[in-house]
Amino acid sequence: MSHVFPRHTKNTPPVAVGGEGCWLIDANGKRYLDGSGGAAVSCLGHGDREIIEAVQSQMDKVAFAHTGFLSSEPAEALADALIAKAPEGIDRVYFVSGGSEATEAAIKLARQYFLEIGQPSRSKLIARKQSYHGNTLGALAAGGNEWRRSQFAPLLSDMSHVEPCYEYVHRRDDETAEEYGLRAAQALEGEILRLGPDTVMAFMAEPVVGATLAAVPPVPGYFKRIREICDKYGVLLILDEVMCGMGRTGTLFASDQEGIAPDIVCIAKGLGAGYQPIGAMLCTGVIYEAIEAGSGFFQHGHTYLGHPAATAAGLAVVTAFEQRNLMPRVREQGDKLDAALRETFGQHPHIGDIRGRGLFRGLEIVEDRATKTPFDPKRRIAPKVKSAAFEAGLICYPMQGTRDGALGDHVLLAPPFIISDEEIGVLCEKLSTAVEAALM
Repeated sequence: MSHVFPRHTKNTPPVAVGGEGCWLIDANGKRYLDGSGGAAVSCLGHGDREIIEAVQSQMDKVAFAHTGFLSSEPAEALADALIAKAPEGIDRVYFVSGGSEATEAAIKLARQYFLEIGQPSRSKLIARKQSYHGNTLGALAAGGNEWRRSQFAPLLSDMSHVEPCYEYVHRRDDETAEEYGLRAAQALEGEILRLGPDTVMAFMAEPVVGATLAAVPPVPGYFKRIREICDKYGVLLILDEVMCGMGRTGTLFASDQEGIAPDIVCIAKGLGAGYQPIGAMLCTGVIYEAIEAGSGFFQHGHTYLGHPAATAAGLAVVTAFEQRNLMPRVREQGDKLDAALRETFGQHPHIGDIRGRGLFRGLEIVEDRATKTPFDPKRRIAPKVKSAAFEAGLICYPMQGTRDGALGDHVLLAPPFIISDEEIGVLCEKLSTAVEAALM
């Protein structure tokens, strides 16, 4: 009998005992193609000796040094490497252990920044519906994933949520994509004016929406208009790239493709590629200098932030991206995955949309393709896809509640950057089997 508290008490998961490239192996010898990288984590696949040896080497030097007293060589080097590639103006890196910690840190930093510069009335955060920013209470309050929020609602702080940029559902037939993007962005300005511009501290959004909407990218011009609105009212722009960043969409930072720079950006998942738990919150020099010139102390912290072994893993991962020329490969293999998905599902009567960027792709499952009508949630299509895919030897990331937290089903795919052409074919074949089984 296991004493591990599992994610689902009704299911006993197999025990993973090995990993080779894009595949995981359980104790019975069954192999699973990791089509979602866990949760968009395992970007370099499993068993990468270079990353493993970097962690082992650091453990031989120093395993832990509390950042209340000491920094470490890999933390300093990783911060330098990230800032060298970061969006314009980003100048400081605050290391944490995962995505939820990164977004929590971002929210707290935004609040403290306005205290430091003498604007204490700014305490409100605006985010988007059908978003996800993590599972700690602050991050959960910022997120718009109703299924994850509902039972904890009495514990969550009050935050505002506007409609997402969700072209498949919200763009009108008489609009171009650009016209829709401007209209979608105006929801932010409307909410800032409703709340009072002097009360709003930040707007938080995922550049490409992950778990809740399955790789929904913004339409052209949307984030440029968002940046303009934030600048107009002195609101900080926080971009959550925990899932879509670190090369997942084809550039190291997803915002690079939008032609904008955030004030704060959150990363995790692919930063450690699964070899160590690590995340980071990065901010502009302007924000850092406000803290430095004021109290000089960010009133926040976690025991394991800046962990030497974790930052050594992150440094090895980011170095591998560069040395192995993986960003062009993500774009190339992403195009191949998109083409394979369209060949397999493009005419499927129950696949309404195929979307995404790079090796971050999503399928939206519908009952009626012509009207985009979702299935009744009681059909539990997404959970059935997950179960059938796992049985077939494919790990993917289906979820219910795509439209509003209750209606809608989707599948998110985020395979390792090293996925081969042959493995893309295997992924599509196994996913097709799973979708058909779920629809029976």
